[in-house]
Amino acid sequence: MVLLRPWKEWGVTRKEWNSWKWQIENRITSLEKLEQHVNLTENEKIGVSEVLKKFRMAITPYYASLIDPYDENCPIRLQAIPRKEETLISKFDLKDPLGEVRDSKNECIVHRYPDRVLFLVTDKCGMYCRHCTRRRMVGQTDAHKSEKAIKEGIKYIKRNEKIKDVLISGGDPFVMENDELEEIIEDVYKIPHVEIIRVGTRTPVTLPQRITRKLTRMLRKYHPLYVNTHFNHPKEFTPDSERAVKRLVDAGIPVGNQTVLLRRVNDCKNVMRELVYKLIKNRIRPYYIYQCDLSEGIEHFRTKVDVGIEIIESLRGHISGLAIPTYVIDAPGGGGKIPITPNYLLTKKDGKVIIRNYKWEIAEYPEPNYEKLKCNCEFCRKENAEEEN
Repeated sequence: MVLLRPWKEWGVTRKEWNSWKWQIENRITSLEKLEQHVNLTENEKIGVSEVLKKFRMAITPYYASLIDPYDENCPIRLQAIPRKEETLISKFDLKDPLGEVRDSKNECIVHRYPDRVLFLVTDKCGMYCRHCTRRRMVGQTDAHKSEKAIKEGIKYIKRNEKIKDVLISGGDPFVMENDELEEIIEDVYKIPHVEIIRVGTRTPVTLPQRITRKLTRMLRKYHPLYVNTHFNHPKEFTPDSERAVKRLVDAGIPVGNQTVLLRRVNDCKNVMRELVYKLIKNRIRPYYIYQCDLSEGIEHFRTKVDVGIEIIESLRGHISGLAIPTYVIDAPGGGGKIPITPNYLLTKKDGKVIIRNYKWEIAEYPEPNYEKLKCNCEFCRKENAEEEN
């Protein structure tokens, strides 16, 4: 249930409502303020009170307006409002489930893969998602990294010539002012060996007012630049969110989506199918479905891995391959993203591979009889030379 004129409920003008700065300044951060705008259950009231002793809550007025006031299992509600389950720490929960601290080179840089780095420039978001994997740090200060820390991050990237791809994340970089964000992007863009810049943001979903024409005019100066966003449910698509994505794509910025598989939110093949249809319709590439990480206090969101496999299997063959994301587990401890797929290769025998399709029709593919020789292309020669040095 989406309010047609949500600004009237908040007692502000439409112009104020459409200001991203107003949305940030008026985020819901306390139980008292939340009760003014959402009909809470007793369980939710207890949950908010208890959870706020450890984890921060912030909900933009826009995202709060998407909450169904009559359904305590509303998928928007589940992602935004703390529940007492967050206070239950499982024996499997980890403060740093992806081992980012281990791979941190300074306050801002996480360097795990050889050719790319994660550049954390803020711990502030428009909304603090209840399933956040980086909740050990995100929202703790509700502020951006210091100028000194960001400069140290830039220096690290400059010193490491193997780095070709920089993912600017946080927190959410798009909650920074345009000039602050541009200074970071421009500094990275000027580094000769960096070929790709990516920005991770959930503002198109939770704060679409942030995607202004001024922002997209700035971003388009730094191609190739990509944006990864985070739609988890079809109900998150509204005229506002669709307009935000359109501005990015029309500025020549490819947009990808990283969905987290969440119990009671999107652990249903029909929900996920509708979601990827809406993504493609809005020119967003369905990039990943993540198995929910082992962050503290979010076990109630996690599903069995079989659920993710079943969802991928329900998509394959029923919709275009363009709309099928890769289902991954980001390995606990920092092992990186591991793709998990249904088993389409059944066996190998007698020079053939036995495969099956989405209908479970079996086929044989005869493999050629040849011995693969060592490759001597220019790229392999270059790689071998670098390893020798």
